[in-house]
Amino acid sequence: MNGNQIDLSSEAPKPPEQSAKGRFLGIQFDCCGVYARVYPNRAGDAYEGRCPRCLKPIRLAIGPGGSDSRFFTAS
Repeated sequence: MNGNQIDLSSEAPKPPEQSAKGRFLGIQFDCCGVYARVYPNRAGDAYEGRCPRCLKPIRLAIGPGGSDSRFFTAS
């Protein structure tokens, strides 16, 4: 290895774009006192899910301004 040089420095990797699979909202369902994650629907225009115990549906539309909150309570 005489005369060969290795450069072990490099730029830090960029964080991956958050894919649809990684996006979720945390919902506390008051109806049964349980927590669950809900994910975007196929159209990408709302988060949809159900209470894991009583199957009560929930739909949260995705608006143009959005929200910084990731956790909500459904009553």
